Amino acid sequence: MKIKSKFWLEVDGKPAFGSGKRCLLEAIEKYGSINQAAKEIKISYRTAWSYLNAMEERLGMKLIDRQTGGKNGGGAALTENARTILKQYKDLECGLQKIVDRKFQKIFPKNRL
Repeated sequence: MKIKSKFWLEVDGKPAFGSGKRCLLEAIEKYGSINQAAKEIKISYRTAWSYLNAMEERLGMKLIDRQTGGKNGGGAALTENARTILKQYKDLECGLQKIVDRKFQKIFPKNRL
């Protein structure tokens, strides 16, 4: 038996950042492309744009530097704000998981009911 937990950040009761959006930003960082990132995490390009716009609006900061297509094609790169929030979220995620795991082991020693 294992414990699973999920959390996300909200602004004014609306989701602003969570594990799915973390994965999107990480894929953009890896590929330098919103389109390729969307394919990697198996969402549509339109959904990826929607997530990015909602994150930027709710967090009140620019997360992606976008370059439109042209002769050399387009691209996308994370801003320093995006890198900062990614690190903060990962630190929080890791810390909370450790707390949840310890509590689980205390309440369910050796996974016994």
